[in-house]
Amino acid sequence: MYCLVDCNSFYASCEQVFRPDLRGKPVVVLSNNDGFVVARSREAKALGIPDLEPFFKIEPLLRRHNVAIFSSNYALYGDLSGRVVATLQEFAEDLEVYSIDEVFIRPWCPDGNLKQFGDRVRETVWRDVRIPVGVGMASTKTLAKLANRAAKKIPALDYVCILEREEQREWLLRRAKVDDIWGVGRRLTARLNTLGVSTGWELANMSPKRARQHFSVCLERTIEELNGISCLPLEDAPPAKREIYCTRSFSEKASSIEPILQATSLYARRASEKLRKQRHLVREILVFLQTSPFAEKRYSKSVTVKLPYPTDDTRLITRAAKQAIHSLYKEGYQYLKSGVGLIDLIDPAYDQGDLFQVAQPLRSTKIMETLDAVNKRFGSGTAFSAAEGVKKKWAMRQSYSSPRYMTSWGQLPSVNCE
Repeated sequence: MYCLVDCNSFYASCEQVFRPDLRGKPVVVLSNNDGFVVARSREAKALGIPDLEPFFKIEPLLRRHNVAIFSSNYALYGDLSGRVVATLQEFAEDLEVYSIDEVFIRPWCPDGNLKQFGDRVRETVWRDVRIPVGVGMASTKTLAKLANRAAKKIPALDYVCILEREEQREWLLRRAKVDDIWGVGRRLTARLNTLGVSTGWELANMSPKRARQHFSVCLERTIEELNGISCLPLEDAPPAKREIYCTRSFSEKASSIEPILQATSLYARRASEKLRKQRHLVREILVFLQTSPFAEKRYSKSVTVKLPYPTDDTRLITRAAKQAIHSLYKEGYQYLKSGVGLIDLIDPAYDQGDLFQVAQPLRSTKIMETLDAVNKRFGSGTAFSAAEGVKKKWAMRQSYSSPRYMTSWGQLPSVNCE
């Protein structure tokens, strides 16, 4: 039996943890640069506020209904996600952190009462972290994902759905659209619809061999999973990323090269930190620079840069990224976005060097370890490259950001006892 624990409206719920006055009230969270609505509380959804809608279009609606507005606070969300995972570890030895707000576990339930187990999971996470969750359980991960969706959509289930019997599985699949199934995207849905497959039940009854022949082995596995045959085991650790990107839009359009160089240096540092976290090296990077796609004078170009040797040194990656920006930059444009991608990654354990190949100096590795240790102890960005600048006018717009309650000494919540 697999159990999927999914946090409800996670970003919005995180903002309510230290603001209990907002519980039961409409809350929305905006994307980078306060561009789009990316999370809505249940009350905000009830007002008809659409998802992924540009903020400037619906701001009057939000103001009219006194909706609480927040910029994305990823430090807060990441820390609360870790606390949810730590809480769930007491319910199972094996778990898989699928995303920031979803965790698969193999439930440890000696008495066999899965409904009681699901209720206990919900109550414990709420008690310890103050994050509401939904629980879905089934014999496969794909069915558990569908059960979790039903737990949130069907009020009578009270956020816990368990598919134990065949009639339960059939009832739910007959009412699920094919695009409600985990792993079935928009394009695949359109192709399946042309074959007369529009519900989860019709997909489950499709021949797995036919699915593999006309689509892919992934769809074949999905069909097997819908029929209760487990094909997707828990992953103890997420697989290493094959590419790492860091890109952002500027808060203000840049007409000179200096703010672009500073922003790109920041993106290079953050990408390098992610690279070191998964203990890989990079041999080639991609750098791009572009204007707004709606600008009268549009420009978009990228370049790849081969590094002198496999490295995880922020300084070397930053230097290469800045050189790339110099080659991409042209006068007379209003630039909106740049980015750095680490595109040729290798595991050092499998790097076959030779006597004539230059390798990263041990001194560079020690410097990066020290840099990461400082930032881990005193907060991200405590130590950074001077190339990033000090007064970052181009920095991401966060006009509605909440405090970093759990990651900054200066922003710890205060409690007044009288």
